Amino acid sequence: MKRRIAALLMSAAMVASLVGCGGGSADSSSSGSDGAATEEDSGSGDLIKVGIINNDPNESGYRTANDNDMKEKFTKENGYDASFAYSMKNDEQISSAQQFIQDGVDYLLISAADTAGWDTVLQDAQNAGTRVILFDRVIDADESLYEAAIISDMDKEGETAVNWLRDQKLDEYNIIHIQGVMGSAAQQGRTGALDAAVESDGWNLVTQQAADWNAETAQQIVQSVIDSGKDFNVIYAENDDMARGAVAALDQANISHGVDGDVIIMGFDTNTWALEELLAGNWNYDGQCNPYQASYIDEVIQTIESGGTVEEKTIYLEEQGFDATTITQEDIDNYGI
Repeated sequence: MKRRIAALLMSAAMVASLVGCGGGSADSSSSGSDGAATEEDSGSGDLIKVGIINNDPNESGYRTANDNDMKEKFTKENGYDASFAYSMKNDEQISSAQQFIQDGVDYLLISAADTAGWDTVLQDAQNAGTRVILFDRVIDADESLYEAAIISDMDKEGETAVNWLRDQKLDEYNIIHIQGVMGSAAQQGRTGALDAAVESDGWNLVTQQAADWNAETAQQIVQSVIDSGKDFNVIYAENDDMARGAVAALDQANISHGVDGDVIIMGFDTNTWALEELLAGNWNYDGQCNPYQASYIDEVIQTIESGGTVEEKTIYLEEQGFDATTITQEDIDNYGI
């Protein structure tokens, strides 16, 4: 269902410039979590060789869905010989990219751990004739070094969430801000919007700390604030897992949260279980981050393979925010991951 929606959105975004084709057979392979790529499959024939660099699939429900989507699309049945490498460290990802280039992949698909440091390896890819497609996250590199970027608009995600929070018209804003992995596009976009509102609206940041998408670390951060005795009435967590960890600390301290509670809970990614927390009134807001990007990437590759031109360099996924007072079960069924 979701991939059908993604395909339709892709067609609209690229109008008639993208066409699809496929077929063939080869085995998909996977690397370990240290980021080292596996050896290439020697019997790939005319299949399109892709090297896919992603963050750890266990990072979050979003990342698991994203990885599964990629594995379902880039298969031998769909005409691909795919290898995967995983790491949440930029230097390990770059090493994997260099290995994939040496292995002679046709396409290098990258969800970067950090926005910086990619210029040299992307130039190496271009020199080797390896085409680069970014997914999930942007990087700080010249657009001439990659074919397309299929991404969430992280700045807009943050702005949508902050505008929602502003619309709550609280008497005062005392915010616990729990950040994701520093330097990632998601962290920068979601943090940037809140920082701007703090400056323009005079909101108070009780604390601003990174939990690296981890629920346990987020719980520790909130517990530390509770122990300090500082007042707070908003928790702005940059993903659902960290929001869940934050809520665990509140529950242990018998602090109410959600609709009509003492603390507003905000998360991102729209995991099904997180949206169910909204429907139950335990959370207040969840911002969508669409993990289903493989069909978009496939369309780009097939366009290039057929000699066409990818008209849209940056393709933004359609996303929205959900409010506990208006969310429905249908929303959960359609958008939960």
